[in-house]
Amino acid sequence: MIGAAVVAATLFVVLWVTLHGGGDEAPWVPAGLAASVVMLVAVAAREVVMRRAWTRYILEQDRRDPHADKSARIHVTGSSSSGARKQRPVDAHAVQLRALQKQSMEADAAGDAPESHLEAYHSCKDFISGTDETLRSGSLSAESRVTLRAGQERARSLQRHHLLIWARGSARQLTHEAQRRARVWDKIETAQRALDVIETALKFYPNEAELHDSETAVREFIASVKVTHWVELAERAAFKGYYTRAIDRYRDALFYLSRESMKEEARLETAERISREIELLRARLKIAEDAPRTASAPRRDKPQGE
Repeated sequence: MIGAAVVAATLFVVLWVTLHGGGDEAPWVPAGLAASVVMLVAVAAREVVMRRAWTRYILEQDRRDPHADKSARIHVTGSSSSGARKQRPVDAHAVQLRALQKQSMEADAAGDAPESHLEAYHSCKDFISGTDETLRSGSLSAESRVTLRAGQERARSLQRHHLLIWARGSARQLTHEAQRRARVWDKIETAQRALDVIETALKFYPNEAELHDSETAVREFIASVKVTHWVELAERAAFKGYYTRAIDRYRDALFYLSRESMKEEARLETAERISREIELLRARLKIAEDAPRTASAPRRDKPQGE
């Protein structure tokens, strides 16, 4: 942010001096607008980076230690008042469950915003963990245990709901971002991050069909990016008349096509199309090689009278 402020101030001074020297009556207006745009872009970029870093931090903490300190996250259990903690376990449980359901509804109202659903998921996880500790105590009646377990089942249902929405929303955002990238390896790196999100969710719900479908779609996108890259290189080489190089590039495309995960029907169709292009290039290469031989062959004079 300090760097952005310095750039904005420098831009303001440069534009102001330039416009003032050009006879502009109000040079500070466009100069101020340009500097403001720089600062707004810097603030937006910082917000995006911080959100991604916070998401990665939470997931990394969960992988390292599932019983780590929960004070670093916003969760329902910690937001309950001190008065609720002094109540009976069942009453405190009811207060926390209502707060959890409220947070869940707010996350659903926000749409597919991944951050809100990730926070709701962790709130459910903390609620279930706190209820487990309460159930391990021997001072609860059978009716209270039934009530607590019913609340846990509700929390597990919400936990699954929000994790799936988080995975779907994050993967969709990252995939769209990958499609907008210009460089091939930037596309692949961004799509790989979407794949990491899906694989994280699959660790908790390995039998979820929606997650497997999303994983297949992202892997097919990565495969198409790699294959398309080598096909484009082959087409450029063929356009310039470098048929041998073009054939080699098409073979590289076939190599990645055989290794990457994608539907077999699409794989066979793409491989067939590339094979046809290779055969056409081989035919052109043979014609190009035979042409000099034909031109250099001695011409026989026709006998007189023919």
